[in-house]
Amino acid sequence: MLTQDQKDFYAENGYLKVEGAVTGALLSRLQEVTNRLIEASREVTDSNDVYDLDTGHTAEAPRLTRIKLPHKQDPVFWEALTQSGVTEVLTDLLGPDTYINTSKLNTKAPGGGAAVEWHQDWAFYPHTNDDLLAFGLMLEDVDEANGPLKVIPGTHKGPVLSHHAGGVFCGAVDPEDPLFEQDKAVTLTGKAGDMTIHHVRTLHGSAPNRSDRARKILFYELARADAWPILGASSYIHALGQRGFWADLQDRVVTGAPCLTLRLANVPVTMPLPPAKDNTSIFKTQASGGARSAFA
Repeated sequence: MLTQDQKDFYAENGYLKVEGAVTGALLSRLQEVTNRLIEASREVTDSNDVYDLDTGHTAEAPRLTRIKLPHKQDPVFWEALTQSGVTEVLTDLLGPDTYINTSKLNTKAPGGGAAVEWHQDWAFYPHTNDDLLAFGLMLEDVDEANGPLKVIPGTHKGPVLSHHAGGVFCGAVDPEDPLFEQDKAVTLTGKAGDMTIHHVRTLHGSAPNRSDRARKILFYELARADAWPILGASSYIHALGQRGFWADLQDRVVTGAPCLTLRLANVPVTMPLPPAKDNTSIFKTQASGGARSAFA
């Protein structure tokens, strides 16, 4: 799927855009299911296991920040990950054995849909190595007006900036951090079916949606199979039991098979502790943790 030039660009810059990763009938089905899920949120009055509601959400005018774990809400989202051009890009960049950490469908509502403050995914979930990435599949056209993803090239090779404020993990960098060079940001726009890729250590964020159109991007966060989480792994195994943990691990395999021989790399790690008062989503972490906005 990817040319050598594209792979080299990703390795050097920590991001990439792939045009037409998903097209035709599959893209139409993704759009239809997304619209159906948004329509169903009219009956929801509080954020729950499926929806993160945005300020001003009502039955008459649904406003969401996110649909949680879409790959568990409808099989079409798993199909897009495992049986499309997305899958080819995944194996090109992470190899034959991969698993999914999480997924989310960010559905920024028109007229001010919430910003995602600048951050590095790595700050939230450090692993034994940093062969992790996120795909952002655009389900509608994304332009400068409706809150596109922004990245700062090359930051995947640099330090992990502080994501703390007031002594707690706030899930965002301080706009005044001298290592935060926002003037170098690249804006990633595109057409429905295009996909962005960013490395787990790449600084990124997105401004509020100031347009009259929703901004729907399906995100998959993925890892090479030999990268295992550092924080919480033992308690997770204890909670599920070894059999339950093994079953869950197998369920999260996207390509290939689980890897039981971990790879330890010399990568910078700062634990996301103490946690914010509400860490149920990045939006809640950034809000309750006192993150300062770079998009004000």
